[in-house]
Amino acid sequence: MPAQRPLRLGSPRPRLRLVGLALGLVLAVFVVRLLQVQAVEASAYAAKAEVNRYVVHTLAAERGGITDRNGVALAVSEDAYDITADPTMFSAKQLKIADGPERAAALLAPILGQDQAALVKKLRPADKNSRYARLATRQTPQVWKQIKDLKSALAQKTGTANVLAGVFADPSSQRVYPNGDLAAGILGWVNADGQGGGGIEQMLEKQLVGKNGKIRYAQSGGREVPTAGSAETPAVPGSDVELTIDRDIQWAAQNAITEQVKKSKADRGYVVVQDTRTGQILAMADAPGFDPNDLSKADPDALGNAAVQDAYEPGSTAKVMSMAAVLQENAATPLTHVVVPNRLHRGDRLFQDDIDHATWDLTLNGVLAKSSNIGTILATGQLGKTQPQANKVLYSYLRKFGIGGYTGLHFPGETPGILAPPQKWSTSQQYTIPFGQGFSINALQAASVYSTIANGGVRIQPSLIRGTKGPDGRFTPAAKPEETRVVSAKTAKSVAEMLESVVDDEQGTGISARIPGYNVAGKTGTANRVDPATGRYRGYTSSFAGFAPADKPRITVYCAIQNATSGGYFGGQICGPIYKKVMEFALKTLQVPPTGAPPANLPVSYKP
Repeated sequence: MPAQRPLRLGSPRPRLRLVGLALGLVLAVFVVRLLQVQAVEASAYAAKAEVNRYVVHTLAAERGGITDRNGVALAVSEDAYDITADPTMFSAKQLKIADGPERAAALLAPILGQDQAALVKKLRPADKNSRYARLATRQTPQVWKQIKDLKSALAQKTGTANVLAGVFADPSSQRVYPNGDLAAGILGWVNADGQGGGGIEQMLEKQLVGKNGKIRYAQSGGREVPTAGSAETPAVPGSDVELTIDRDIQWAAQNAITEQVKKSKADRGYVVVQDTRTGQILAMADAPGFDPNDLSKADPDALGNAAVQDAYEPGSTAKVMSMAAVLQENAATPLTHVVVPNRLHRGDRLFQDDIDHATWDLTLNGVLAKSSNIGTILATGQLGKTQPQANKVLYSYLRKFGIGGYTGLHFPGETPGILAPPQKWSTSQQYTIPFGQGFSINALQAASVYSTIANGGVRIQPSLIRGTKGPDGRFTPAAKPEETRVVSAKTAKSVAEMLESVVDDEQGTGISARIPGYNVAGKTGTANRVDPATGRYRGYTSSFAGFAPADKPRITVYCAIQNATSGGYFGGQICGPIYKKVMEFALKTLQVPPTGAPPANLPVSYKP
């Protein structure tokens, strides 16, 4: 058998050369690509990377709610979204089309209810580097869902530019007033920037607004990159505010004054309801009003709270202060005889009462019951040995009652009214101020005067806030209001009994305000009205003020109507029924029982 030849292995060098060549080609490709990315096309890739960067969005703090004294919601915040955009994502370079902003605006305009051209301007700003544009604020979740669905549909279409990729939503909130125009003058509204624009919304902006948070995350092509991490600072919600008003009493007051203003074809009117024991405002309504949910339909003249913002001459409802001063200074008693002539010459004027009459033989109580201007002038003339001295004494009492100064409510736009110092009173003012002409007040000041008498002569600073509840749920009561002794308890009781005669006595001017089962203290007022537009007297201010039960006061109601032009205009005629309607409702709502005490029945006149 022939011998086998030994096996000889092939040379490895060709294979090594082949592998080396392959590796060299791969490395060469990497090097070329690296040069392309880092040198040749560096700017292009940098621009693309710019789109995939970290973004920061504000997390809007939820605005605190506003409730009535029983926790009934008056203003709440609901989920909403601010629709925003990154204008750089609408460029021709990014979308590969020239009319990206136009296409996006065409889709968004009907959803947002905005002008298409205005949206295009926001999506194509003058600053090419701008990365933020706010397209719409406080949109409902339904609106954002429409945009999201449309955005997703475009993203799934191949070969079609997603012109909505650069549209985003920042969580926000929308202010809603569930009771419509109820208490709108008190609540105010929130403007487009999310700030209080009037009323409590403006007054307590710092407490209500809270503190915004923020979130930072990476996004790519308009979408968040979940694996890139994020950082969030939570928002701190605002405090809830509890008011002193009672929603039901507010409704009754607002409904009554609105109906009468329409019926009388008046310029406006107000009703204030106050707790006589605490000074808390149970209702403060004015008409015409507005719906804070839709300010576009509101009359600019109706915005605000006329009950504290209007200054006007009060008329005869102010006589209660003159009588209190006379009694407190021991210048007379309710039974003091006062001879009231048909005319009275004082200074440069000849004064008369609302009705022409023969000489009246009245008690001081009768002067108030029949609302005699002449009798009031004669009574207040006894406050000093001279008229200037009497003026100073009367002025001091008017100031103690709160006239000529702010109520302490700190309400936006509140007027202190006008009360000149006595040395500046004109010749006629010396005699008109005692019966409510020649100085001005607001409706809340007028209500506070009667609450002072009802509270035994102690004025309690009116209040509208019961307290606030912070994010931690802790309730903080409002500071205790200031109290000021104005007249003695004896004087206040005497004045209250005199006010009963205005309503109970057949000769009184306030018989329309009688409430079965209750002793009612009240006073009518019909004053010449200064027209705010011309500064001259035109029309009348009709009013009625009082409290009940007269012998154990609990509630004060004040009503005033400006420039009634249809039907009557006397205070007892058009405001007396409003007083009765609102007072009856408030007594029932608060379950105030009749006291059962007999009426005072002070004599109105005397036989000489």
